[in-house]
Amino acid sequence: QDLPFSLKQLQDVPHAFPTLDVPDHAHYTIGTVILVVGITGTLGNFLVIYAFCRSRSLRTPANMFIINLAISDFLMSITQAPIFFTTSLHKRWIFGKKGCELYAFCGALFGITSMITLMAIALDRYFVITRPLASIVVMSKKKALIILLGVWLYSLAWSLPPFFGWSAYVPEGLLTSCSWDYVTFTPSVRAYTMLLFCFVFFIPLIAIIYSYVFIFKAIKNTNEAVQNIGSDANKVSQRQYQRMKNEWKMAKIALIVILLYVISWAPYSVVALVAFAGYSHLLTPFMNTVPAVIAKASAIHNPIIYAITHPKYRMAIAKYVPCLRPLLRVSRKDSKSSSRYLSTRRSTITSQSEISGLQKGKRWQSSLSDSESVRKTLYISSFKVVGRVDEKMHYGVRYRGSLVGRGLIVWG
Repeated sequence: QDLPFSLKQLQDVPHAFPTLDVPDHAHYTIGTVILVVGITGTLGNFLVIYAFCRSRSLRTPANMFIINLAISDFLMSITQAPIFFTTSLHKRWIFGKKGCELYAFCGALFGITSMITLMAIALDRYFVITRPLASIVVMSKKKALIILLGVWLYSLAWSLPPFFGWSAYVPEGLLTSCSWDYVTFTPSVRAYTMLLFCFVFFIPLIAIIYSYVFIFKAIKNTNEAVQNIGSDANKVSQRQYQRMKNEWKMAKIALIVILLYVISWAPYSVVALVAFAGYSHLLTPFMNTVPAVIAKASAIHNPIIYAITHPKYRMAIAKYVPCLRPLLRVSRKDSKSSSRYLSTRRSTITSQSEISGLQKGKRWQSSLSDSESVRKTLYISSFKVVGRVDEKMHYGVRYRGSLVGRGLIVWG
């Protein structure tokens, strides 16, 4: 039999999709794997969404991209795994032409959304680490929502064309799942495949690589700068360096998620590009199906990585889902101490604000007499800029600023 089957062939027998003569255990094995992937992806990503929405400390503009990635992976799991598992048990596609198209559309939409969201995460880390002032001014929850709306619209724009005759959604591999037609050797299908890979895989991948190259460079330069500056400005430099180290930890977590996602989709991409080059006759049904299963397994990476590496996420899960505390290896003592730390921190900040208000009048006179401005000039050779540290007493509060790189970082 020639693969894939075109939609015209399928329309001739609407309720009897073709089957392949393969051992039953092959279908059952793939069905079992996809069921495990589906359950893990659904529960894991739901926990990520739940924890990030419940925990106030995790509800930041940057983490909205993480939530969006979890949402797209969650939807990928609940729309793909149950259907794939069912058809594997029946050893054929049983949901008809419209079901095939809808199934493949959901897989394309949520897969593209995840990839573009990962690009947005990488670019966000790039701006936070290399251009801190710009990221503070530019990023807010409202702007993050606008960016995510653009991500979904962009993904939708690339998922809809097969419904209008540009390529098609057809059965693939063992004919128990559906995808876009990347095998038919026609100008229309080949054009869609080429543009799809360029705009939803290669260009985002280039943007991710670009972002992390400059992130690595910024971390290296900052490390050298901290070692070179004098001890009189050590406190200021160490604060800046510690801030960047914290951002770098988040960037590393994002990098791991991105790498695993790209690795998961790489085999599927290779198969599609082989067919695009005109060598589809070399591909067996198993060579089409196994990469598709690996690609769908990309939905489970995000929650697993965050459960292992993200301390705030682990604490949030331990707090709101106590039964998972032993699995995450978070003791009840650690969870309580984390909660006490956050509440103590909030009360301390509130008390300091009240005390500052009460003593404002008393400190006014002394601040006028004690007002001082100490200017120290630092030459940071690795950044090739000259920074200045100012300390000034005003209303009893000490302000310090340091011009590092391209942005003015201010601490109160």
